[in-house]
This record gives sequence, structure tokens and C-alpha cells, in this order.
Amino acid sequence: MAVLNRVRIRGTERARGAAVRISGPGLLLAALATVVWSGSFVTSRALHDSVPPIQAAFWRWIVAILAVAPFAAREAWRQRGPIRRHLGLVTLASLLGVTLYNTLVNQAGLTTSAGTMGMVMAASPVLMAVSERLAGGRLGPRRVTGMLIACAGVLLLAGRGSLVPDPAAGDLWIVAAAVCFASYSALLKRRPAALGGPAFLFATFVLGALMLLPAYGVSLAVQGGFEPTAGTVGPLVYVGVFSSAVAFFAWNKAVALIGAARAGAVYYLQPVCVALLSWALLGEEMGPLKFLCLALILGGVVLGTGRDR
Repeated sequence: MAVLNRVRIRGTERARGAAVRISGPGLLLAALATVVWSGSFVTSRALHDSVPPIQAAFWRWIVAILAVAPFAAREAWRQRGPIRRHLGLVTLASLLGVTLYNTLVNQAGLTTSAGTMGMVMAASPVLMAVSERLAGGRLGPRRVTGMLIACAGVLLLAGRGSLVPDPAAGDLWIVAAAVCFASYSALLKRRPAALGGPAFLFATFVLGALMLLPAYGVSLAVQGGFEPTAGTVGPLVYVGVFSSAVAFFAWNKAVALIGAARAGAVYYLQPVCVALLSWALLGEEMGPLKFLCLALILGGVVLGTGRDR
């Protein structure tokens, strides 16, 4: 019996050690993606009066495709069989994470500050936890409480200090973006092992850009194109290379290692990063109401993404 107990203890210790070895890189990758994505909210706001939202989204993904093609295009071709077999999953991930998410963020940037966008998006981890729990079982009381607190913060922010919503159009767009991103993150758990990360990423970028193409054509016809200057091309290169290619690869890998809920817990760093960047680069102010909403959202996220005992 003593021998069996020692074997069990050693097995448990090895399992814990393996979990730590996986958690460390996973948390670092989630943090990398979160910090890089923070800059994309600032660029979306900075481009709001110079590049139409759909055109900004389309060119972001064209740049991203060019950035990842040297590393992923050949693998995607080799894995065309798994991509075809799981085309429904790949298409849905492309729609949520590529076609809709960034387009909605750009649309929100027309009427909403970068700081507000970052705080609303901070509620995404609770949505990720909800999606993950709904896929496998019931929600515990801790996560329900966290979700309600975070939602109260979002409602206060949208209602300008009142729990009765009086949102600007941009607030609704960014809430829709948060739902899309959370759904995309939860969907990543269903990516088949036969479909490698770079191939999956490249396929979603290509399909997402193709789905944006008709809307891009309409935008060109109705709104006209934009002038390619350092002030427009530079931010598009940033969001294409870093916020798309680098950040999405890091996030997808983090979710694969530690799950959407735990990766989402790191995501609450984003509003702090966005607030600092928007203050430094765009001159946006953070008043008492925003600090209160930030505390509620982040408190709800930390509570909602923890483990129920």
C-alpha cells in the first residue's frame, strides 16, 4: 500500500510539473497577444477619419496573409485534406475571428474612444468562460457572479454612469466584437489535432479576407479609396503583421496550451495597456467613471475566470 501511495504521489507531482511547464509558455503567449492587440484599438481609433472601416479590415488581412505566407502557405497546402474535411469549422472561425471581429472594432472606432473599446473588450474573458462551460457543463456560482459584475461595468460605461443603457453606436459595435472574439476563442478548442496551427491560421486569414471582399468592393464604390500615406499605411502594416500574424498565432497557441478561460484571464491586462497607449498617443483622458467601470469589469473578469471550488 505504501508503495502504491508513493507511486500515486510521484505521478501527481509529475502531472503538476507538466502543468506548470505548459502554463508558463501559455500565459506568456496570451500576454504577448494581449499587449500587441492593445495597439490595434489605438490604430483603429487613429484611422477613423482617414480609412473606411471595411477597407482597413480588408488591407489588414491582406498584409497578414503576406506576412504568414512564407511560413504557413506550404504547410496549409500539405494539409489541404484536413482543411477540406473540417471546412465548416475553419469557415466559422474565419467569419468570427477575421471577417467580423476586426471590422466591428474598426466600425466602433468611428464613434468610441480607444479606452472605451479596450474596457468593453475586457469583458471577453467572462464570455469565453461562459462558452467553455456551456460546451461541457454547468456554470458555477463564482463565474455567474463574475459575469454579472463585469456586465454591470459594461452597462455603466455604455450608460455614461447609469445602469439604464444609453450607448453610442460605437459601444454596441464593440460589444458585438467582444462576442465574436469570445466565440472564436471558444471555437479554437475544437480545432482538430491533424490541422496544425500555422496551416489553420493561414486558412482562416485567406477565407476571412475572401468573405470581406464583396463588402470591400461596396465600400470602394460608395466611399472611395483612401490616400496611401505614412499615416495610413504604417498603422495598417502594424495591425497586419503584429496584431494579426503575430498576435493571432500567439493567442491560438496559448488557447491550445491552457484553454480559452485561462488565456482569457490574461486578457484583462488589455484595458490598462489600451488606456496608457491612448493617453500617450491620442491624448484621451481617463475620468473617475472610466476608472470605476474598469474596476468592475476587471474584478468581474478575475472572479469569473477563476475556478469554482
